[in-house]
Amino acid sequence: MERQGYKRKIYLEDKPRNQAKEEILSAFNLPIVTEAIATNKALGRVTAEPVFAKVSVPHYHASAMDGIAVMAEETFTAHEQNPLRLTKDEQFVYVDTGNAIPSPFNAVIMIEHVDVIDELTIEIIEPATPWQHIRPIGEDIAQEEMLFPQGHTLRPADLGVLLAARILEVKVTKKPVVAIIPTGNELVTPDSATAPGQIIEFNGTVFSGFVEDWGGEPVLYGIVRDQPEKIKEALLTATETSDIVVINAGSSAGSKDYTVHILQELGTVFTHGVAARPGKPVILAQINNKIVVGVPGYPVSAYLALEWFVRPLICKYLQIPEPKRQTVEVKLGRRIVSSMGAEDFIRMNIGYVNGQYVANPLTRAAGVTMSYVRADGLLIVPTEVVGYEQGDLVEVELLKPLAEIKNALLFTGSHDLTIDLLSADLKRQNSEMKIVSAHVGSMAGIMAIKKGEAHVAGIHLLDPETREYNISYVKKLMAGQDVVLYPFLKRTQGWMLPKDCQIADMSVEDLVDKELHFVNRQKGAGTRILFDMLLRESGVSADDIIGYEREMFSHLAVAAEVKGDEKACGLGIYSAAKVMDLNFQPVADESYDLLMSQAFFESEQCRLLLKVIQSEDFRLEVEKIGGYTVEINPEPIYFEA
Repeated sequence: MERQGYKRKIYLEDKPRNQAKEEILSAFNLPIVTEAIATNKALGRVTAEPVFAKVSVPHYHASAMDGIAVMAEETFTAHEQNPLRLTKDEQFVYVDTGNAIPSPFNAVIMIEHVDVIDELTIEIIEPATPWQHIRPIGEDIAQEEMLFPQGHTLRPADLGVLLAARILEVKVTKKPVVAIIPTGNELVTPDSATAPGQIIEFNGTVFSGFVEDWGGEPVLYGIVRDQPEKIKEALLTATETSDIVVINAGSSAGSKDYTVHILQELGTVFTHGVAARPGKPVILAQINNKIVVGVPGYPVSAYLALEWFVRPLICKYLQIPEPKRQTVEVKLGRRIVSSMGAEDFIRMNIGYVNGQYVANPLTRAAGVTMSYVRADGLLIVPTEVVGYEQGDLVEVELLKPLAEIKNALLFTGSHDLTIDLLSADLKRQNSEMKIVSAHVGSMAGIMAIKKGEAHVAGIHLLDPETREYNISYVKKLMAGQDVVLYPFLKRTQGWMLPKDCQIADMSVEDLVDKELHFVNRQKGAGTRILFDMLLRESGVSADDIIGYEREMFSHLAVAAEVKGDEKACGLGIYSAAKVMDLNFQPVADESYDLLMSQAFFESEQCRLLLKVIQSEDFRLEVEKIGGYTVEINPEPIYFEA
């Protein structure tokens, strides 16, 4: 498709990310503009020049104690065996902390060491040394001393220093203005009703937050439609009124991605595509001496691209170094596969288990915003590395404070909606604790406990022979280890069908007879084991079921797929069907239990966790969801080596 002479560009470059960054930094040479602002309004601003004190602090000799000011030389004879009496105003004066020391006095004796005889007379038994307990002129700040260099970001205490040194106005670097232009016919404002195919425009608000956090001044434009003339007009206006321009969407190789062509027409394009995932389809260009950064529409790709290319520009303008994240060595709880030739930026959950930080990857999909929000850190896989094996030790950049990560409970295994409620209640009980979840399925959860890579695993594994949940699997897979199985929930599994589905008494045979699109769970999930048992009992072949090979990693993901397809069907828990307003037909009640090491079970962290589980508030919250019963004061099942 062509529009006004713009042909679809069907390829992207694989330029190294750092090379692309250095090219735009070299081209970004705007004159630095400074401004003088009131000191009390300068929090977070960056000094444009060195700042020197106008006065000393203190600017007089000041008492450092409550007591009396004396002439030290007149006290040298004082002793326990020879008490010395002094007369007020002639030989001493009373002073409080911060008072000026009048001449000719040159020492302060603490009031605790003074014996008051009468209104005019005191007695001391220890001599004073010259200038004891006196803050000399300039003890804190000396006049003309440099307080802060150029390029210093002013903190709350810094403002106090400036004011104390009589600096009522400070010269700072003007915040670089960053124009943010969202584009796309599919975008609507957050307050609009949305139809299928329409997307709420929220990236602009996130971008503005990042820019402000980095020290820039964001200017968010209204939504610009996918029309070349509109995009061109917005870009020209932005480059005339701002220092840096960010244009969102239109940076890939789709039929409506005109941005790169418009940028080539209006200025110079340095880069179209970098060797990184996510974030590959980025555009770096220059119009009217202003750098333009075109970022992908997918949120996570866009956030990373902003950090790679917009933050360095802001830092260069403000003449401050780029901030570096704290890193920590972690043990990988799962294998990570990458491809040579491109950096991979993988969002990770991190927990502290048995004295070791353990990390598991979150989804790598570029459009899953919550994976970025929930991530504790970023694993950057270099271009020359094809991946890492489970158990490898790697460095991860932290997105959250290490103390917060260290206090988190790493919860793995099967997904359940109640774990989010449990995490919220736990945090209310202890603000330093939270639950970090990795939805990997019951079997993988057991293996994580076996390898010491998680605190707790949620499991619901049905033994097809005994029709008993969990116990036989723990006996077999955890042999030789001291573990505890804590009975947690009874929950209802069943068929999830579209709201208007007319099928009554749903069965496995109906999947084939009615050619339904089945939404399956991943191998090792308890729901998958239940479904495979139903298959065997029915005699239906998995090959005859449409969608059997398509796997989801949570009950909510299955429910969401069923909601979006009138021919779909899935197997899952009642609460997920209820959340998505689906037709639900019960199949079985199952036991969803918590597996943990005996050492963790006996820990203070677990004691608090179980206290929350057994609280009335938590039970009521869970039962309100529907399809659940919390086990009341259950007997833990011990498995010993």
